[in-house]
Amino acid sequence: MKNLKDVELPNRVPTEKILETLANLYPEAKCELLFSNPFELLIATMLSAQATDKKVNQITPHLFKKYKKPEDFLHLTQKQLEEDIKEIGLYKTKAKNILETCRILFEKYNGEVPKDREILESLPGVGRKTANVVLSNAFGIPAIAVDTHVFRVSNRIGLAQSDKVLETEQQLMKRIPKKLWSDAHHWLIWHGRRVCTARNPKCNFCLVLPYCKYGKQNTNR
Repeated sequence: MKNLKDVELPNRVPTEKILETLANLYPEAKCELLFSNPFELLIATMLSAQATDKKVNQITPHLFKKYKKPEDFLHLTQKQLEEDIKEIGLYKTKAKNILETCRILFEKYNGEVPKDREILESLPGVGRKTANVVLSNAFGIPAIAVDTHVFRVSNRIGLAQSDKVLETEQQLMKRIPKKLWSDAHHWLIWHGRRVCTARNPKCNFCLVLPYCKYGKQNTNR
């Protein structure tokens, strides 16, 4: 990953105005996955890949009632865990990765979720986005997790200008003050789910429209 000093910002946008608008729109914005500790958030985020938070939240309360820590999962076969999460997309791969991750957490880290990005990303089924979600929401470490919503919205508005996820994250990290990284991550997700949707975005009703090149083009303004 580039040093942020070396990251180029190809366009100029009123970042402060955009963030202020999003903050006013979504003062209650937070992670919408249900969890009560870092381990639950890790598993929920792993399950959320190519699945909605709503669907994951339908599964996890029952799952975490039965299995509360990594060692609890180790008594399961992959088939048994698949049965518990079969309503989630890619459930076979996710079951395999979850069981292997739980084994590693139990054997190497005393059953605790590490606060270290490199360790998190080394776990099966855990990529940079999942690591960022856990670091930010479970441990309060500033991070911007670029999911499909953050990627779409930030590039539409102009906070980022890239067709690559990592480059988008780097541009956001350079443009947005570090103290706002985690909040901005949630603001962009909420805006993407409620207004700046993938199909038929509600540009005519969007309060970010005055600062958004995509929105102005989309509404012929």
